[in-house]
Amino acid sequence: MDAPTLCPPPRTPLFPPELLQRLDMNGPRYTSYPTADRFVEAYGAAEYRQALRQRAEGATIGGRPPLSVYVHIPFCESVCYYCACNKVITRHHERAADYLDALEREMALHVAVLGPKEVASQLHLGGGTPTFLSDEELTRLMTSLRRAFHFVPGAEMSIEVDPRTATPERLAHLASLGFNRLSLGVQDFDADVQKAVHRVQSFESVEGLMLSARALGYESINVDLIYGLPLQTEASFQRTIAQVSRLRPDRIALYAYAHLPQRFKPQRRIASADLPAAATRIGMLSGAIDGFLQAGYDYIGMDHFALHSDSLAAAKRQGRLHRNFQGYSTQPDCDLVALGVSAIGRVGASYSQNAKTLDEYYDALRQGDFPTVRGLALSRDDLLRRAVIMALMCQGRLEFESIESAHLVSMDSHFRSELERLRPLADAGLVVLEPRAVQVTPAGWYFVRAVAMVFDRYLQDDTTRARFSRII
Repeated sequence: MDAPTLCPPPRTPLFPPELLQRLDMNGPRYTSYPTADRFVEAYGAAEYRQALRQRAEGATIGGRPPLSVYVHIPFCESVCYYCACNKVITRHHERAADYLDALEREMALHVAVLGPKEVASQLHLGGGTPTFLSDEELTRLMTSLRRAFHFVPGAEMSIEVDPRTATPERLAHLASLGFNRLSLGVQDFDADVQKAVHRVQSFESVEGLMLSARALGYESINVDLIYGLPLQTEASFQRTIAQVSRLRPDRIALYAYAHLPQRFKPQRRIASADLPAAATRIGMLSGAIDGFLQAGYDYIGMDHFALHSDSLAAAKRQGRLHRNFQGYSTQPDCDLVALGVSAIGRVGASYSQNAKTLDEYYDALRQGDFPTVRGLALSRDDLLRRAVIMALMCQGRLEFESIESAHLVSMDSHFRSELERLRPLADAGLVVLEPRAVQVTPAGWYFVRAVAMVFDRYLQDDTTRARFSRII
């Protein structure tokens, strides 16, 4: 008689399914507050120029804090069906020359207001696909940036890389230009899922790039993943989690796919019937969190993980986390100059966004003006709520006294209804309501967006939430 097959005991869920289902809703990622959907066209080039002028005139004894610089490169050779970024699909690489001309004109406009060699401590190239540019074009871009800004020694210099087109030689050239951080778009390693989203790349190719990057001395390597894509299952995504853990990136960004085909045309090529059900998506998230924690990663907040030795994990432990349009950062809160089509920046108490089409972007620059087409000057209430939301998102703790002294309000009276709406989250074990503080619990860190949303004045109407991705 055959011996009975012994099955491993079932894994205890990290979170009760009923809690996950309750929190399965849409919400902002809070890379800013107010969020970009609140920008208005009444804020344009003149208002942005004034914000820059105020920065230029506002030097203190210690000098202005360093800038962060973002450059958007919109071009991609092929479309990924899930993508919601502003991009231009083309195989005509000669189009990059005109774009670099425009970027240089935009840089010159900033130099004219801020002065030459404004100090910067952070640079990020995003897209689109920044590595659409050739080695020579990337060299030209970096030369122009260094002519316009002074990047301090040890500045964080990061670039998004498409593993399908990058080579070890390309990584070596990027390192020679000063880049010390890479972000690799992986999304999923399952072959069927990759075909369904039109982004095919092998585990071996990504592994080879990571080995090359390590040998070249890159300080940090990030891998982007998405759950909720067509044809994904809990089992298939768990295999991807295991493969990514084998690669041992320094940081992992795990995003929930937001299926909004009415807003993003490429997503219309994804059949809704192929998308995983809510229960499956919740299972994928729970399994991913469990898998990465077991692999030795620290949970940073929302959808980010980092090795315990990474600077982001250290910042989390020391209460030094910050948040900007690129997500969590170790850099102190600073002004962000954003260059390129559709790029979003922040200067002082205002946000700005460039024109979303190349024609509009080029036309504004040809006329000698900033390509700013929308933005927002923050009100006193916006600044107050931003401070509250960022305290929750970055430190996981809201101290009433610090907010009251900085903004001259009474937390108990000003936020009476919001504090009352926190009680169900407290009952669920996500926050602790202290007499003069709100503390996010370890479990609450995984759903900190839901906590922050309570203080978002613009979300009082539930119909606006459909614009955002799912919390889980």
